[in-house]
Amino acid sequence: MSLVSNAFLLFVIAAVILYYVVPGKLQWIVLLIFSYLYYLSGNAKYLFFILFSTCVTYGFGLVIDRMNEAGMEQKKIKRMLVIGLICNLGMLGIVKYTGFFIDNLNALFHLEWKGFEVLFPLGISFYTFQSSGYLLDVYWKKTRAEKNPFRYALFVAFFPQLLQGPIGKWERLGTQLSIPHPFAMENISRGVQRMIWGYAKKMIIADWAGVFADAIWGDLDRFNGIALFGLVFYGIQLYADFSGAMDVVIGIGNLFGITMDENFRRPYLATSMADFWKRWHITLGEWMMNYVFYPVSLSKWMMRFSKWSKARFGRKTGRVVPIALADLIVFFLVGIWHGASWKYVAYGLMNGGIIAFSELMAGKYRSMRKALHIKGTETWYHIFAIVRTFILVNLRWFFDRSENLSQGFYMIRQAFTHFNPSQLFMISAGSGGTAFVPWALLIIFVGCVIMVTVGCFQEKGHEIRKELSRLPFPVTAAIYVLLLIAIGVFGSTAAPRGFIYAQF
Repeated sequence: MSLVSNAFLLFVIAAVILYYVVPGKLQWIVLLIFSYLYYLSGNAKYLFFILFSTCVTYGFGLVIDRMNEAGMEQKKIKRMLVIGLICNLGMLGIVKYTGFFIDNLNALFHLEWKGFEVLFPLGISFYTFQSSGYLLDVYWKKTRAEKNPFRYALFVAFFPQLLQGPIGKWERLGTQLSIPHPFAMENISRGVQRMIWGYAKKMIIADWAGVFADAIWGDLDRFNGIALFGLVFYGIQLYADFSGAMDVVIGIGNLFGITMDENFRRPYLATSMADFWKRWHITLGEWMMNYVFYPVSLSKWMMRFSKWSKARFGRKTGRVVPIALADLIVFFLVGIWHGASWKYVAYGLMNGGIIAFSELMAGKYRSMRKALHIKGTETWYHIFAIVRTFILVNLRWFFDRSENLSQGFYMIRQAFTHFNPSQLFMISAGSGGTAFVPWALLIIFVGCVIMVTVGCFQEKGHEIRKELSRLPFPVTAAIYVLLLIAIGVFGSTAAPRGFIYAQF
């Protein structure tokens, strides 16, 4: 059931009505039922995987919590944690990477092993990370294990964030799901407003940009003169699609009085790659930081490597080398989290490589700025940093959007050796065909201007939706009604597209 379908909107309306009709102490049960109904609507076979992840992390969480409380030996507790994580993340590994592993073994050793088709469950990358994070938090005594298996099942399967995130933490999300939420018109208003804004970004900007991106990437020989435009359109599509998805998801949570973690904060205004990952898929970045980067950085083998680095490269550089290595490990995992393909490995290592290189060169950069009398706080320098980061970010999309590594390199070569803008007007823009291309481009341009303008105001601390809510109600209502009309009038007339991150 796609988030952009009428069936999904009717599903949400039914859930909200029933949620507020029943007594407060039963509200969480309504959410649990609707969450599993939503998951079953995709494929009943998916149920095994989410139940497995839920049961494993619930059971091991209880055991680890009791062992912690009893003051048992740390090695025994850690052993239970490792077994639980192997079971939970191992399921993700088998489902997502078996075919990739077999294909590479065949290519490397000239084998002819036949892979087997593995069902790829919806949202598995999200709920396995969320449940694994819970298990680690219990182990580190950051939270107590939940004793009610059904309340915990709701935390794993809460339907708005099941397929695309944000990746929630028990102490922030789990507790909210369990407590009653009385009906408040303010929550409904906030939720509807955010959903409308999200759908506008998705169905007007992202889907129109997707028409051009898909056409260019789908016929590289025909459109080799506008490969650079393919990159630009995909960058627009992905930005508006992902930020729109988060608006819709968080807006649905607001309808139930539940506040989910923000997952997207104007990443194209980032001033460095590290800053970008604090703004793009924020909860994935936090998950990797809390559960991979810090444990790796503080591990015994990394401490030994740190001592070796300081002895080999000197104290200053040697202190940074282990951090750079940890960055590479984190972003290698970020890459393969996105998909079982070498293009995602390259995508991840490119991110990690840039950040690691920046860490290693930080001292040199400071010296260069000092020599050039640049404080780093100048407006022009801030703009320069944004533009530099924007270019680096978009260059990575060559690998993210391409089918494989070779296609990514081919697109890069075409982008910088061929340029024929007239090919843009050979693309069929939805039901209007090639004649509608100028209008489609105008819609994308105006949509981007509005989106960037709103983003710049938000970056300066303005809370646009709150400021709109202070206007007289007829004015506020008219703005959102016009936005709804705009979705119908200016939304893409091509085949409807689901949200991109739902495939992970």
